[in-house]
Amino acid sequence: TVVRPDHFAGAIDCADVGAALDVVAGDGELVVGEAVAQVDHPLARVGGVRALRVTLQQQLEGLQRLARMIEFPAIATFAQSFANTIAYSENIGFLQDGKALAADPSLIDMVTYVTAHEIAHQWWAHQVLGADSQGSTMLSESFASYSSLLVMEKIYGPEQVRKFLNQQRDQYLQGRLFESVGEQPLYRVENQAYIHYYKGAMILYRLKTEVGAEVVNGAMKRMIELYKYKSNPYPRSTDFLRILREAAGPQHDALITDLFEKITLYELAAREPKVTKRADGKFDVSFEVEAKKFHADGKGKETEAPLTENIALGVYTEDPTKPQFSRKGVVAYELRPIRTGKQTVTFVTDKAPTHVAVDPYSIWVDRDDKDNVAEVVIN
Repeated sequence: TVVRPDHFAGAIDCADVGAALDVVAGDGELVVGEAVAQVDHPLARVGGVRALRVTLQQQLEGLQRLARMIEFPAIATFAQSFANTIAYSENIGFLQDGKALAADPSLIDMVTYVTAHEIAHQWWAHQVLGADSQGSTMLSESFASYSSLLVMEKIYGPEQVRKFLNQQRDQYLQGRLFESVGEQPLYRVENQAYIHYYKGAMILYRLKTEVGAEVVNGAMKRMIELYKYKSNPYPRSTDFLRILREAAGPQHDALITDLFEKITLYELAAREPKVTKRADGKFDVSFEVEAKKFHADGKGKETEAPLTENIALGVYTEDPTKPQFSRKGVVAYELRPIRTGKQTVTFVTDKAPTHVAVDPYSIWVDRDDKDNVAEVVIN
């Protein structure tokens, strides 16, 4: 894979435009050449190749042999993926303050996220182009957004993906408020950005959490194998759901229906945590989980639906909602069967936790996650 940083003009003290781009392909596999202009530009000087390399690894196979990243002045603010070329406004990343990003863990590394998203379009929309019908942008924007989340997970770890998913969820829920025609389920999205960008990324990431990355990514790879550069007919979102159901098995049919074919929302809460030290030095941890699931129509009318699903639960020695939270604070994290209503869940841990949580990483579309984490009282 050859990357040619073509004409990085302007010595801007920005931060790592590819905070994403210096991780992936392995020693000797990535060759950087032809920095034909200002080689001290931050994109060329620092890991200007990290997001690209991580994305190449995450995106299965098949990118063309050349990838360019080009900056243009801030006469507009967008990034766009062209054939082998990612064009950025300097305002969408080249001016990102890398020192501030490194110093403040609450900041979101949008340069890396956008870079990975646009590179992912080399597959989704460039190689696999959906039919001009409902659901088409699921095959492009949702797949690219999910791909960029995989890159963020690779670079920052699954615990830090929470702040990206939080942003996706908030923007999806805000977008619903301003819908003037009617919200569509993901597989019938009609170029509605709040659905195909934000909800789509969350849905696919949650699906990976529940059925496994090998199933989701394998189904996406199968889409490339079947529909790469193909027309007459172009693929539709229903083609992906068919492939996905075959890969996931009938035990996940209801989950796929909820995620893609319905508008599904949750109310989750963790309450009344208790920790008791045992004679053997371990700790009994218990807390109450309250859960509800709703299906909504296009106008926002909600109907409560029975919930019997696996939902993520966590036990921690740090507050998982804090920006500085890290993997060392995880005592236990697993999917447990949860039903509608209240139930008590228990853990036995080696460490005394300070917090417990339901959906600690904001993977489910919970309309209010402020009650998802509770501080414990040690008895």
